[in-house]
This record gives sequence, C-alpha cells and structure tokens, in this order.
Amino acid sequence: MDNIVKKKIDKKSVARFLENNAIIILMLFVAVGVGIYKPSFVSMASFKNLALNTAVRFIIAAGVSGCLITKGTDLSAGRVVGLAACISAILLQKADYTDKFYPNLGEMNMLVVLLIVLAVCAVIGVANGAIVSFFKVPPFIATLGMQTLVYGLCLVYTGAKPIGGLKRNYTLLSTSGMFENRLPYIILIALLVGIFMWFLYNKTRHGKYMYAIGGNETAAEVAGVNCNRTKILIYTLAAALYGLAGFILASKSGGASVNTGMGYELEAIAACTIGGVSTNGGVGKISGILIGVLVFELLKVSLQFMGVETSYTYIVQGLVIIIAVALDLRKYLAKK
Repeated sequence: MDNIVKKKIDKKSVARFLENNAIIILMLFVAVGVGIYKPSFVSMASFKNLALNTAVRFIIAAGVSGCLITKGTDLSAGRVVGLAACISAILLQKADYTDKFYPNLGEMNMLVVLLIVLAVCAVIGVANGAIVSFFKVPPFIATLGMQTLVYGLCLVYTGAKPIGGLKRNYTLLSTSGMFENRLPYIILIALLVGIFMWFLYNKTRHGKYMYAIGGNETAAEVAGVNCNRTKILIYTLAAALYGLAGFILASKSGGASVNTGMGYELEAIAACTIGGVSTNGGVGKISGILIGVLVFELLKVSLQFMGVETSYTYIVQGLVIIIAVALDLRKYLAKK
C-alpha cells in the first residue's frame, strides 16, 4: 500500500516538474536538435556570443523582476536602456571624431559617464515608482506612458541620428576581459549584478518587504511595511540597472540610436516568467531569472542558426511569452 502511495506521489512530482519547466525542457530539446543538425552551433564562438547576449539581458531582467514580484511590471525598460545607450555613446565619443555630438567636449572619464547615466535613469525610476505608489496608477499604464515619454525625450535629444565614433577604451569593455580575455568584462559585471541582487532579495529587509508586498500588500501594510517607499526603491533600482545595461550595450554595439533596446522589456518579462518569477507576485529567484534569460537567448540563437527569417523569429518569441504567462497563471489558479 505504501509503495502504491509513493508511486502516485512520485508521478505527481514528475508531472508537476514537467509542467512547471515545460518551456525550459522544450527549448533545451530544440537546442540539442539544432546542435545535431548544425554542428557549428556547438562552438566556443557561439557560446561566447550567447553568454555576452545573456549577460546584458540578465541585467535588464534582474531589474524587471522586482517589479513583477510586487505584482507590477515595467514597460519602460527597453526605452530607458536606449536612452542610457545614447547618453553613454554621446559622452564617450572620440575627441577628434568629425561628427562629434558635442564638438567642444573633451574626452570624458568612463566612470563619470556611467555615474551620470545611472543618475539620469534612477530619476526615471523614481518617477515610475512615485506614480505607481502615490497616484495609484496601475504599473502597466504608468510605465507604458513612461516608455513613450522617454522615447520622445531620446528623439528630441539625439535628433534621431545614429551615434558612433566611440573611444577605443570604451569599446574594449565589450571585447576584452580578465585571464587573457577568457572572462569578458561584460560577463563579470553581470555576475556581480547577480550576486548583489541575490543578496538583496534573500538577505536584506528590502527583499523581505518586496516578497511580502507581492504576497499580500494589505497584510504587509498592516505588518508595518512602508509599501510606497519599497516600491519606489524597486523601480529606482530597476531603472539604474537598465542604465548599466544601456552603457554596456552601446559599448558592445559600437554605437547607439533611438531604437537601441527596443522590445527588450518584453524579452525581460518573458525570461523572468520562464525562470519562475510569477506575474501574480510574491515568487521569484535570481537563479531562475538567469536560467530564463539563458533559455530565451538560446531559442533566438537556435532560430538564427536554422536560418529562420527575423519576421518568424518574432512570431515564435511572441508565442513563448504567451505560453509562459499562461502556464504561470495555471499554476496560480491550481493553488487556489
């Protein structure tokens, strides 16, 4: 009798695991299939490219995750990344570049530019958090409006012109690394962000407050949690991370434009959901987010190696986002 019960429990556990990780398992099968069909897919160059793309997207997804855990979202992420990339590229152009945005501006220090970018993006995050917290505007609407506003500011600021002619030491950020370039600086930065976010989510009062708000905001308020302050901090940190991602992305791309980062917020939300961050709030791990981003990037790289047109790639990505959210809602309803 006990054996029968154990077998039933084991079957339920396996079924639950397969259901909870269906997309991840499917993506891995796709990657294995592509590796068999296209042997060049399994190469160090391919893995390095995958790792670099994952690093930038992971930083953005880490920022979005806090918003999702508190039952919010941030649709302004991609445009903030684009603004950060444009500001970084403008301030870090070569002094002798013929089409320099600020002709009389000398060469600025990279760290100073990074701090400026983080400060500008943090202000946007404070605005998002304040609108959501004090004016009680739904996060979807508040950040959608901010997305359009930031895009407009970026258009006005840059004149919709592409920005290039970046300093060599800035572009080296994405092409060099430690241990004879075996550990690219971009990946190292992403690892440090991951460690910081893990510590923040698991070992600090802020992290406990964040999960409490996502679980039951009313109960969190009754328990003495300053929900407004916590939300503002979450959105501010998220925007600062978008700024960091934009700074890195401009270096990696060798330039920037108003379309840099377009659609990245949807990829980040999808990656978070695939990685176990519930859109219903209160659930999410940094390790899961990393897996989600990696799997989503693996899908895109696999489609590219298979020669799938970009138009169809967007269709597949859209389907993955819908399925991921649908599975998340199903898990939530099953618990009720």
